[in-house]
Amino acid sequence: MPLSEYEQRVLEQMERALESDDPRLATTLQRSRRRSPLRFVLAGLGVVLGLLLLVVGVSANQTWLGVVGFVLMFAGVATVFAAPRAKGPQGTVRADGSVAPHTPSSRTARPAKAKSGGGFMARLEERWDRRRDQGR
Repeated sequence: MPLSEYEQRVLEQMERALESDDPRLATTLQRSRRRSPLRFVLAGLGVVLGLLLLVVGVSANQTWLGVVGFVLMFAGVATVFAAPRAKGPQGTVRADGSVAPHTPSSRTARPAKAKSGGGFMARLEERWDRRRDQGR
């Protein structure tokens, strides 16, 4: 069921508010997470090999082999669900092409917000009420 024009406008306003309030979170949510098929193949092989070692270790009464098999299976499953690492140098690129690590001063400074008595949920409710009142 498609959204109405009003719902689309409200959604766009919420997106813009998110981008202005927390640009780092907005870029994280917009970024697509591409995972290599090789990652899944290797993880699957690890799980199958780990299961095989576990069964052989139990049947041969070799506890250490069963433990190695279990660890290998666990590592295969963890590899599938782990977030991919960022590629390339991390930090601020200087004019000469070198990369400097991030420091708090190199990030864009955000103005300090005055703390309200209710915290995060109170601010959300207050903003919601303001938007609802603007729509009238």
